[in-house]
This record gives sequence, C-alpha cells and structure tokens, in this order.
Amino acid sequence: MKIGIVAGEPSGDNLAAQLIEAIRDKRPDIRVEGIGGERLREAGCDILFPMEKLAVMGLVEVVGKLWELSVVRAKLAEHLINDPPDVFIGVDAPDFNLGLERKLRKKGITTIHYVCPTAWAWRGWRVRGIRESADLVLSVFPFEPEFFRRHKVPVKYVGHPLAGQVDMQPDTEGARRRLGLSPQGLTVAVLPGSRSSELNRLTGPFIETAAWLAARYDGIQFVSNAVNGATERCLREAAERKGLQLKIVKDSIRDTLAAADAALVASGTVTLETMLHKVPMVVAYRMHSLTFRIVRALINVKFVSLPNLLAQRRLVPEYFQADCRAEVLGPALQYWLDNPDKAQSLSRQFADLHLSLQETEETAAQAVLKLVDYGEHGAKLSADDAD
Repeated sequence: MKIGIVAGEPSGDNLAAQLIEAIRDKRPDIRVEGIGGERLREAGCDILFPMEKLAVMGLVEVVGKLWELSVVRAKLAEHLINDPPDVFIGVDAPDFNLGLERKLRKKGITTIHYVCPTAWAWRGWRVRGIRESADLVLSVFPFEPEFFRRHKVPVKYVGHPLAGQVDMQPDTEGARRRLGLSPQGLTVAVLPGSRSSELNRLTGPFIETAAWLAARYDGIQFVSNAVNGATERCLREAAERKGLQLKIVKDSIRDTLAAADAALVASGTVTLETMLHKVPMVVAYRMHSLTFRIVRALINVKFVSLPNLLAQRRLVPEYFQADCRAEVLGPALQYWLDNPDKAQSLSRQFADLHLSLQETEETAAQAVLKLVDYGEHGAKLSADDAD
C-alpha cells in the first residue's frame, strides 16, 4: 500500500506522522512519500521536498512565493500521477493541498484532506472546492461535521490527536525540574510561533511584554520553544537586547507548556496545545496590514483562537495588530497571574474542552483504510455514509 502525503508546517508534520504510525500498526507494508518535516521522516516517509518550502503565512506574504510553490506542486503532482499512490492525504495547508488534491482526484487517485479548511469561519465559497478536491475530510473539531455535511462533503470526525497525548493534569513540577527552572517561581511561556513571518512580527512585542512583566514580578521565569536554529537565534538575540533571562527549549513544546502558569501565544495550533495543558493564555497576532484588512472583511466568526472557537464564547483575550504591544499584552497576562481563582476556573473549562476532543489516531487510520477499501471495490464514499 502506497500513501502520498503533504504537511506544510510543524503542527501538520506532527499530525501526519501520528496518522502514518497508526496506519502502519495496521498495515506494516505501507510505503509513504511526499512533503514533510523531521517527524514524518522518522515515521518512514520519503521526503521529496522539505516542508519549509510551504511555510508561509498570510494572503499578501504568499504572493512572493507563488512561483516557487506552483513549481513544487506541479513537480509533486507529476510524480504522484506517474507513480500513483493508493491514497493521497493533504494535511492542513489548504491553499497548497486542495489544488493538488483536485488534480490527483481527476486522475482517479483517492484523496483525503486531514484538518478541515476553515470554510466555516471565512471564505465560505471554498467549500465547493473542498467537495471537488477531497473524497473524504477528516475533521478534528466537533463543531465542523455539521457544516460540511450540510454542503454534501463526506466528513469523519476523528478528534484531535493531541488531545490523547496530553495528560488531563500536566506535571508542572516535573516539567520545571526537567527544564532547570525554579519549582516555585512564577513561570510564563512566550511563544511567538515558528514561521519566519511570525517571528519577524511577534518576537519583538512578545519579548517586550516579558520584560514588562519582569519589571513587576521578582523571580519571574520565562520559557520559550524553538523548532529550529533560526527560531532559537531570533529568540535569543531579542531577549539579550532586552537583558531578559529566557529559557529556550529545543525539544517538545509539552514541557514548556506544562511548566507555565500563564502563556503569551501566537494565534494558531499552539493555542490548542496551550489549552490542553490547562494554561491560562493571552493570544496575539500581527500580519501584513493589507492581509489583516482582507481577513477582517471576509471572516464570519467572532473569535479566532481555538479555545474561544471550541467554547463558542470568549474564554481568553485576543489582541491583533496595533494592540499587539507590551502595554496591552502585559496587563492581560498580569490578570491571570494576579487572580489564581480565575486562572483555576479557566483551567477547569479547558479540561471540559479537552474531553470533547478525545478520539484517537486509530479512528483516523481506520477512516483512511475504509476509504481505500471503498476505492478498491470501485465505490465512492458519500456524505451520508462517511461515518
């Protein structure tokens, strides 16, 4: 059995690797190739292009890479059409993957999109393209299937794999010990993201916010996470300019979050990881001003961070553009640090959301194998029988 797969960023790389490992448990003979990072490589994927080729964020920012992205997609499509897989799985990265899936599907290759494109949030017209591109969508959030079924898209809710990998009660003492942090000191995680565009726009205000807190709390500790050398250098240089002591963790983000009393995080998957670790957070983001105006005009949901979307109400504060500065972010974090009763209440609500996401990678693996079995018998999965 041959699988083609594309993951475009670290969170997608992790999801893709977990899925491949779960499929391999059932079908040890699988052969996997595509685009991904180190986690997919470790899971046995033959990496045809590094995922850094796809790591760009924003409508305006992507314009400068359109030619390179189109060349990569064309080469990968040609390769997969000439040596077709039994199934192709696009993990997130919808602007890259959906076009690729559509081309492959027209050539008779079964396609799956894992992690629903946010058509329910903005650019709702994309649902037609999703229907044309994917034989099946694997949904990771419980509010998504209703939307896609309404639009006749075959969808299977599989839960979020991260929910099964994070303990309901994180080991804060153990995490601090492993990281060499004081077991008693207030600890704040500072997580501006991993993409170059995020680091360029968010590292400065995030480190300035940490310095704002350091001036008000004796003995406060700051910890961050670096997925590569470039991220580590960016964080270290920014901290040194402010004279800030910042612990930079190069391994899993889980100890970083488990150690924290509160977190300042970029909008994105990291808000989910922070929620699963029951850490009160402040969410912030900056993007190109034109991108922001376009997104604001097109978005049709009240919130953008995953905890707020899952709860369908404002659990954590979200700040964007001009509000992404120490004078705003510092007091917002101070609220959680100074009000432990409020922080504990939020953590309990996070625990409820955690429970709602608990499925397993096995569910997703079974959905993939079921679809491949349908294809081998010449059948197509309908929106009604995806479950």
